[in-house]
Amino acid sequence: MEDIKKAIIGVITLAITTIGGLLINNLMKGEGKEPTKTEVVTPIAQPNVIINIPEQKKDTVVKKIYVKPVVKETKTEKRKKEINW
Repeated sequence: MEDIKKAIIGVITLAITTIGGLLINNLMKGEGKEPTKTEVVTPIAQPNVIINIPEQKKDTVVKKIYVKPVVKETKTEKRKKEINW
């Protein structure tokens, strides 16, 4: 029961505070009636940022070069070159 009483008192206090705030707000509006000027503010246009990204190559070309190993000449091949066969 005590919790319910505290809750009801809290709601009533909140309501009284809200009503008091609204009354003060309405009274303040009535005192200083001055014409207000309304200005239309146009938002500043955002600058366009262009980012150039080079195209990515999808395929990679691998070129294989085969080099023949140097064959050592045998003694007979050396003699043939000397004789010019």
